[in-house]
Amino acid sequence: MKLITKSPVTFMTVKLIGRLLNPLVERGLISQPEFNELMANLRHLSQKGEMIPDVLPKLIDQKEAAELLGVSYTHFRNLERQNTFPFKRRMVGTAVRYRNTDVIEYLLNLPEVEPNETE
Repeated sequence: MKLITKSPVTFMTVKLIGRLLNPLVERGLISQPEFNELMANLRHLSQKGEMIPDVLPKLIDQKEAAELLGVSYTHFRNLERQNTFPFKRRMVGTAVRYRNTDVIEYLLNLPEVEPNETE
């Protein structure tokens, strides 16, 4: 997919669309998972100028999960012990694994920090 230099969708547009769709979610016309998927794609489009890429699902180990999250392996293990993450571990024999799609979905659904107005 061709990366564009300036996103056609701004952060403010994404917020507006979210507010417009919220009543439809509350009435059950749009499911919550569908709304979350739409908003994640729109946020990614506003930030990166492209839609969320398709990811081939695979199992990753703890070090790879920590790397995806941008934290150290030790910090990841501490956070996991505290049940910080919504994704669950999978045991493959004696090895701990995670689905990469679960980790990516967690990252995409983190609350957005609004950019500074002064920048």
